[in-house]
Amino acid sequence: MVAGSFAFGFALVPLYDVICEAAGIRVNTAPSAIEASAAGVGREVTLEFMSMIPPGSAFELTPETRSMKLRPGQLHEAKFLIKSLASVPVTGQAIPSVAPATTAKYLQKTECFCFTPQTFKAGEQREFTVRFIVAPGLPQDVDRMTLAYSMYTVADAEPARLATLRK
Repeated sequence: MVAGSFAFGFALVPLYDVICEAAGIRVNTAPSAIEASAAGVGREVTLEFMSMIPPGSAFELTPETRSMKLRPGQLHEAKFLIKSLASVPVTGQAIPSVAPATTAKYLQKTECFCFTPQTFKAGEQREFTVRFIVAPGLPQDVDRMTLAYSMYTVADAEPARLATLRK
């Protein structure tokens, strides 16, 4: 049972990717080529920022801004603090999600810490920036969106996660 739970934990991130892609709600994992435009002038959308950390995580992830009012078509940025709770170096990967799921294709990230795994020293804390554009084509009935990140330990660094959990 313990081995099965451990294996399931490893499978969560790839499983999440497969399910999201199959359901058509895949959040972009590479920089967008979209450019800022004036197409969304006169309209405001509220974007909320959240973090969802799984139990026993080796990370603490906190958005510096909880929400912002923005105009579609313009380049915006938000900052997040990520702290390693591990007692040894650890590598993690941030996985984004957007709600409502049907709006994910309109949130185009041009720069994001989620594009590549991040390595932290024991107890290290760093600030990360996500730059994004909400596409002007966002349906008119949407006036609020949520961008959430989950932070997972990369499989290569699993011994570091276990060292943290034994503390």
